[in-house]
Amino acid sequence: MGNIDKKKIGIIGTGFIGGGLKKTISGLDDMMVSSVLTRRNPEDFPDKEVYTNSYQELIDKSDLIVECNGDPVYATEIVNKALTAGLPVVTMDAELHITSGSFLSTRGLITEAEGDQPGALAALNRDLATMGFKPLVYGNLKGFLNLNPTREEMQYWAKLQGISLDQVTGFTDGTKIQIEQVLVANGLGATIGKQAMFGYESEDIDEGSRRLADRAKELGSPISDYLLSSPQAKRKFPAGVFITAEYNPDQAPALKYLKLGEGPYYTMIRNFHLCHLEIPVTIRQVLKNGDVLLDNSDHPVASVAAIAKKTLNPGTVIRRYDRGFQIRGEAILIKDDPNHIPVGLISDVIITREVEPGQMLTFDDVEVPDSLAYRAWRYTLCLA
Repeated sequence: MGNIDKKKIGIIGTGFIGGGLKKTISGLDDMMVSSVLTRRNPEDFPDKEVYTNSYQELIDKSDLIVECNGDPVYATEIVNKALTAGLPVVTMDAELHITSGSFLSTRGLITEAEGDQPGALAALNRDLATMGFKPLVYGNLKGFLNLNPTREEMQYWAKLQGISLDQVTGFTDGTKIQIEQVLVANGLGATIGKQAMFGYESEDIDEGSRRLADRAKELGSPISDYLLSSPQAKRKFPAGVFITAEYNPDQAPALKYLKLGEGPYYTMIRNFHLCHLEIPVTIRQVLKNGDVLLDNSDHPVASVAAIAKKTLNPGTVIRRYDRGFQIRGEAILIKDDPNHIPVGLISDVIITREVEPGQMLTFDDVEVPDSLAYRAWRYTLCLA
């Protein structure tokens, strides 16, 4: 099949996901990478002709754009330009969605992809809903948590795993899972049961998921949450997701026969997510049917607030790349703290009054540079 038949895919980002997606697409017959937008020098790459610093070149050469840059302030600007130009956008960037995704959805088609936990949960939910299951818990699985790791620890793991210091810190201190589950809550019509979620430590997924389902029943709403693998667990949790749901009681004998247990709660596990390997699945669905797998919705209820890890004195500047040693993120309901600063806007902000460890940062505590992402967040507050 010649290139003339292939869909032209533009990519924003050159990190683990962007670089991996480029390799994945190179082995496919129905699409090709037409352009990669980078803030680095294109001459730094072996196949430099496909890399560009020009967003307009990216747009002109693409049928669809995949955003996996990881910086929501920067990405909001570029994605908005792509949507304005009429291009659909697929993302692997939950933080972009919870920062400015509700605004960006008014500009055109934008969806999170399969491959990361939010997309995996949305795909699992889509399948279960068609069978009549009624979800109570949209669950993520976490193997380890350290709310305040040292820089030395994170530098070691960043080098070992080949990802950025910001990313590995967000994985370790729980910021990433808080961001992911907020997107799931907003996009799938669930809620956050408490600040930072319940996050029960458990030796067994079935036991932990039943506890979460009980909380959902008490709240009268599906919840987005996670389980933390107990150090005593015989087997560490897989890098996957689960949904705990109810079903018609008349089918209980059949579900027991099908090895789903006694009920009334049934937990289905997807024990993997394959990051950039799965993004082409969503690309095809968007190009063929205009499907939106998951977005932040037009009525988001949850956000991720910035929580100080240490005393932050007036005049302190928090940079995007270094924020993980000054703040972490916790899921909250927007109505409870509408003046909080979402973690996605913590980029070149200046502390204007002292903030104590464990304190939630508000807009009264910092000076935030103007940006489209900031204005998009103000729009989001009007929807919540």
